[in-house]
Formats: sequence, structure tokens, C-alpha cells
Amino acid sequence: MRNVFFLFLSIFLLGHSLRAQELNCSITVNSDQVSQTNQQIFQTLERALNDFVNKTKWTNRVYKENERVNAQMFITVTEYESDRFEANLQIQSSRPVFNASYETPVFNYKDNDFNFQYIEFEPLVFNENVFESNLVAVMAYYAYMILGLDADTFSLEGGTDMYRKALGVVTQAQGSNFAGWNQSNDRSRFELVDNLLSNTYKEYRVAMYNYHRKGLDIMADNNSTGKQVISGTMNLFETMIKRRPNAFLIQTFFDAKSEEIQNVFSDGPKVDIVKLKETLNRIAPLYSSTWNEISY
Repeated sequence: MRNVFFLFLSIFLLGHSLRAQELNCSITVNSDQVSQTNQQIFQTLERALNDFVNKTKWTNRVYKENERVNAQMFITVTEYESDRFEANLQIQSSRPVFNASYETPVFNYKDNDFNFQYIEFEPLVFNENVFESNLVAVMAYYAYMILGLDADTFSLEGGTDMYRKALGVVTQAQGSNFAGWNQSNDRSRFELVDNLLSNTYKEYRVAMYNYHRKGLDIMADNNSTGKQVISGTMNLFETMIKRRPNAFLIQTFFDAKSEEIQNVFSDGPKVDIVKLKETLNRIAPLYSSTWNEISY
């Protein structure tokens, strides 16, 4: 009888491990800028957010443990009084490259409009049909964005459902008085997800897929072809620039990818570096110093 019990327990634990939640996200709350002697509130908040983001089931998809999306969130609290927090939020995510020990950055974004209310030990619960907490809403929004962007790197427009979920969070939050949600805000949460779903910026999502799935993922087996695909992907951004100069999405891409692009084209089989640099300087001039470092 005892052996039967342990058999069922093993099956249960195995089944649970095969149905892991989607995110493997490390969240850090930094309160160094706040003159608060009692640090417990920030420690409690950090634990609560890690539990909330990593234990919430965000999709209907079954994820294996090794399929969870790796991410980090860094919350820097700039002001704190009673239950009110003002902060900024840095979000980073990555995904593994096939047949390599390397993880490629997918999303690297800073949200400066992050203010919220939080009472120590209050439960963090997400209801996609109701806006109840800006803290919960912002975390849910970026959970969906991380998952959507990750999906876009594995299949063409694979993240659409996640972006729609994120847009739903935005819609619920726009009636609140919290910053960062409204269309009138420059580079808002609305603008980011709206652009991803817009046909105006369709090349962005094609570029995400081509760069990762057809470029990076084949470099271990065919370095030259992978590099040629990545180089060609830059032309998609040029098409976007001609239609929408200073497109928000293009900056988000190169905020994550500039250093990686420099490294990719500074090693291994050669491509037309002169032409590539000219293209990069047209589409991402803010990173001209990085492009100038490309050499072989």
C-alpha cells in the first residue's frame, strides 16, 4: 500500500512539474533612495511580487519547467509615504539560443511612470475584468508583454494573444488616475502594445521572428547564413523608419539588441560591414558609437 501511495505521489509531482507557470522572473525592490529606517515593507513587497508574478497562470498553454521565460524586474522606489510609492521599473527578458549556452536579450525597457499603493501583506490578485490595483495591473501588463515578445521570437506573430491580454489590462486601467496608461502619454504602455498590434508596424514582428528563429537559432550550425539573415533583418526596420520616423518600437529593439549586434558582426564569417553600418546608423543613430565598434 505504501508503494502505491508513493507511486501516485510521484505521478502527481511529475504532472505538476510538467505544468509549470510561464515565468521565471526575479523581482528586486530597491529602496536606497528612500530615507526609511524600517525596510520590512520593501522586503515584504519584493516577496509578494515574486510570488504573484511567478505563481499566477497567465495563459492556457502548458509550459514545461525548462520552457519558462526568464526575466528580471528592478523596481527602484524614489518616494514612499504611508501606503503610496513612486518608483521606476526596469524590465528585462531573454530566451535561449538553439544549440548554444547563450541567452539572447529580448526585452530591455524602463518604465518611469510607476506609482502605486500597497499595504503590507495585502494579497495581490489579478482580475482581468476589473482594475483594482495599479501595482497588480502594471505587473500583469508586463507579464503579458514579456510572454508575447518571447512568443514572437519563436513563431511569426506568435505573441498576438498575449498582446491582446496586455491591451485589455490597459483598457481597464485607463479610467484610473495613474500615469502611463493613456493614449495622450508619450511612449506609454498603451502606445507600446498598440504599436505591436498595429499593421503600421508589421515589419517589427517579422524582424523579431527572423532575427531570432532564422538568424540566431541557426548560427551554431551555419554561422554565415545566420549572420546574413540578421543583417537582412535590419532592412525591415528601414522600411518602418520610412513610414514612421522615430518609431517607438525600433528604439525598444535596439535598447535590447545593440551590444549583441555589435558582437555578432565582430566575429566569424564576414558580411558587408560597410553597408550594414550605414543601415544601422540610419535606423538607430543613437547607437552610432556602438556601430562604429563593429569590426573583424
